[in-house]
Amino acid sequence: MATYRFLCPNCGPFDVVLPMGTAPPYRDCTRCDRPGRRLFTAPHLSRLAPALAGALAREERSRDEPEIVSSDLPGTRPI
Repeated sequence: MATYRFLCPNCGPFDVVLPMGTAPPYRDCTRCDRPGRRLFTAPHLSRLAPALAGALAREERSRDEPEIVSSDLPGTRPI
């Protein structure tokens, strides 16, 4: 789902959440029902926490270059 911004001539900007790529050029205002035109805005990008970014990067690398484990973890029993 993506958030699209529209501009109502009476009420100002308003946001609508729709499936990506389905936003029409005009949408009725959520407050006054007048048609508002779609505004093209920059996508909302966010940064991941460093620990999560690192975990995702390791998971991505392991698809092509899996880590080789040569021994059991300390304190575990062999299966």
